[in-house]
Amino acid sequence: MLDRNYQEIENKLVEWIRKKVKTAGLKGAVVGLSGGIDSSVTSLLCQKAFPNNTLGLIMPCQSNPEDRVDAIKHAEKFGINYQEIDLSLTYQQLLKTAAASEPKLNLEKVINKKNLTAADRSTKLALANIKPRLRMTLLYFYANLNNYLVVGTDNRSELKLGYFTKYGDGGIDIAPLGNLVKLEVRALAREMGIDQKIITKAPSAGLWDGQSDEDELGLSYRELDYYLVDGEAEPETAAKIEEIAAANQHKLELPAIPDF
Repeated sequence: MLDRNYQEIENKLVEWIRKKVKTAGLKGAVVGLSGGIDSSVTSLLCQKAFPNNTLGLIMPCQSNPEDRVDAIKHAEKFGINYQEIDLSLTYQQLLKTAAASEPKLNLEKVINKKNLTAADRSTKLALANIKPRLRMTLLYFYANLNNYLVVGTDNRSELKLGYFTKYGDGGIDIAPLGNLVKLEVRALAREMGIDQKIITKAPSAGLWDGQSDEDELGLSYRELDYYLVDGEAEPETAAKIEEIAAANQHKLELPAIPDF
């Protein structure tokens, strides 16, 4: 799977981003910087495509402080123009508004609770999904200000499972990593000289404290990636992947309209 010419892939992706932006009649790219591998690779590809017209947005929202530090170090190492906007207060205000309209949910308790019921888990996810939707709003604000495209960080593995927030981190214009599985993104990151700490960091959407992609999915990216690329997986794993993908297929489609 990993035996590919990643220098060639890098060059092709840089040219692809450049072409997509110019075809749209725009000037550059804006991308969210999370301190993770996908955003690091995507932002560097954008910076190579538009050295003077790429903006990275670091948008903490009650997030792990270490992720902010990693995002800043990455941007400064590669000379990526960035801005930092803390969304924590905005998020808290939205929670207060929601709590006032739904007092029976006891939102504060759900956020901090450890042993959750099925209803609690649903509420917690609904609250957590506000974060990427706030980030999406800011990305498009800066895209409009600068005549840029919003460049997403979703990879092929995430897109297969629909593992993203609809109209959150899925609210984008283009997805350069969309045909690379996670293991290939890591190989590309090594080729591009991205810090080893970012490459080996446990993938997380940063939805809540201690959240990790693999724990939430109940799958490792290695299992998922080998299934996607080579069709290799235990029957139970393959069934689980297809079940998750089917349940989230709506995230990959345009809104349905009547066909009569």
